[in-house]
Amino acid sequence: MALQSLLKWPFPERDRSRYDAETSLRRHRVRRGLELFEEDGQKVERGKVIWHVTMSLDGFITGPDDAMEWAFRYAERSQIADEVLNTTGAILAGRRWHDVAMARYDGRSGIYGGAWTGPVFVLTQRPPDAPPDPGITFLSDGIQNAVATARAAAEGKNLGIFGANTAQQCLETHLLDELVVHVAPLLLLGDGVRLYGGGPGVHRVELQRTALAESGQVTDLRFRVVK
Repeated sequence: MALQSLLKWPFPERDRSRYDAETSLRRHRVRRGLELFEEDGQKVERGKVIWHVTMSLDGFITGPDDAMEWAFRYAERSQIADEVLNTTGAILAGRRWHDVAMARYDGRSGIYGGAWTGPVFVLTQRPPDAPPDPGITFLSDGIQNAVATARAAAEGKNLGIFGANTAQQCLETHLLDELVVHVAPLLLLGDGVRLYGGGPGVHRVELQRTALAESGQVTDLRFRVVK
């Protein structure tokens, strides 16, 4: 059979343009990490909730005393990291992340080295009386409401999660959709904040790997959370 015959469209010529448009839209959604959900009887695009983190080979996402300088050693561009950055519409973080970022890493303006701007929310039971950055909103009404508020602010793009405790709360309430981890292989931190677990009552989480890449010495991993 001729190659042309194998590649013929299985439907009438008049449907080709519609097929092309629908296929292009599906591919675009996959690249942006979007999903469809029903709202008032209509399909609406909504971003995913994604935990994006760098981890040492021995499983720590910060070093002792919340140190993060070790992660800045890896300057190679990562396609997966760029995809996450470009599709993130808002960030929800924990109070510990906020305090360390404000004290050491330029706060909101230091996110992704200054390459990202957008609304930032911090989930905490002790919001400050005088927030140091008016561009950061403090929330204290629980993880589910916090995710809903931040997701609405993302305006259809993805919601990025910063901080192990906030991410663990998202996992426990089945709100986290994806986990993106960059494994830094050139050191063992030995102590610090672990990626997950380390305390009582932590449940096992099933993951499905959806992407694997390398950026210099760093291994980039992307997972879907199995719910």
